[in-house]
Amino acid sequence: MFGAPWICRRCINTYLKPGRRRLIRFASNESHGAFSPVLLARARNMASEHDRLTEQTAETFDAKIQKRIGELKRVTEALREWEASQNAIEELHALLRDPTTDEELRELASEDMASTRTELDTLSQNLATSLTPKHPFEDMPCLMEIRPGAGGGEAAIFASDLLRMYKAYCARKNFRLSIMKYETSDGDNGPGGEPPLSEAILEIESPGAYGQLRSEAGVHRVQRVPATETKGRTHTSAVSVLVLPSLPVTGSDGMSMSETDLNDPESDYYVNPTDVRVDVMRARGAGGQHVNTTDSAVRLTHVPTNTVVSMQESRSQHKNREKAWQVLRSRLAQARREAREDEVMKLRRGVMGVAKMGRENKVRTYNWGQQRVTDHRSGLSVYNLDDVMDGGDELDKVIDSVKTWMGEQEMQMLLAEEEEANTTSKKK
Repeated sequence: MFGAPWICRRCINTYLKPGRRRLIRFASNESHGAFSPVLLARARNMASEHDRLTEQTAETFDAKIQKRIGELKRVTEALREWEASQNAIEELHALLRDPTTDEELRELASEDMASTRTELDTLSQNLATSLTPKHPFEDMPCLMEIRPGAGGGEAAIFASDLLRMYKAYCARKNFRLSIMKYETSDGDNGPGGEPPLSEAILEIESPGAYGQLRSEAGVHRVQRVPATETKGRTHTSAVSVLVLPSLPVTGSDGMSMSETDLNDPESDYYVNPTDVRVDVMRARGAGGQHVNTTDSAVRLTHVPTNTVVSMQESRSQHKNREKAWQVLRSRLAQARREAREDEVMKLRRGVMGVAKMGRENKVRTYNWGQQRVTDHRSGLSVYNLDDVMDGGDELDKVIDSVKTWMGEQEMQMLLAEEEEANTTSKKK
């Protein structure tokens, strides 16, 4: 039998030098920085519109045109950087293919090729991100509703844990937060002696809070041994988290929102007062002398959608009515936004694989025994549950992974929409 040929170690090391490894790998790989032709055409059209509008407003000022220029600027800059990197790679390819290029210059070109390809991958991701449509509510404050689901008393205890987690997270992020509603129910008290939580609504008043926290909407599942469990069995409970855009005090033009959006039938925040039934009643539960003595509690029912909001936190009926209207408008605005998304989702469902990730879906699992938190959308697992529940950096890591996942899904949906539009135009 013939043995394998002997090769000296010096030859192997010479062959596997970093420069040579990169040259060999990239010579057979043309996928770096690959970008969808459909999305690339979209980016170039937007860049052309940016240049045309910039030239148009060189001598005159128009607020609407300037706003549009600002929207297109990010795509234009990302496209130019991507094209510059693409042109650099083509020049390096030409240099490497030229038989007259000397060996030293060829070695330098191969090293530049490696770094430029890595840079192109990053620029491709930046270009894709810039093309993703910005969520219309992204820069707004938000309301976060927390309600226990399946699991009885343990679900109510975990709802209190999530409430503390989000309060700590907002404090670390310097988000202004207030508790708009906090209701408890009858049952065994939690480990800290507090009564079980039945519903809590947080108002996070800082701009951009909705964009940061909208990925938290969904069913959060907990797996742990409850404090009341005597046999050491692990129980599974769930808590529903709903994140809604909150109505800001002023609109984008500085006017009062009541003047710009509340009376505009085309606005997501418009609610016809004739569609809302208002009931006032005595406040219930613990709360002092005003409970069961004054009609301070308010319940609003939006008849067309059967959306019900009740509020009794304040002793003032006027303040409870104001807060109830705020929550009602936010819920209806979110529902209208989701309805529009559902229409488009019929086209995109095949690309997404799943129609939507709302509060009816399990989005995250908190496993106490394994000290693990797993997000089922991004697939990320972290094994520092205590830091997550303290609203620390690990929670940031989980939230960022979901935002990245959502961006990828939105990019796939955008690609499907563009391809469908191109197919339709060709048929015409």
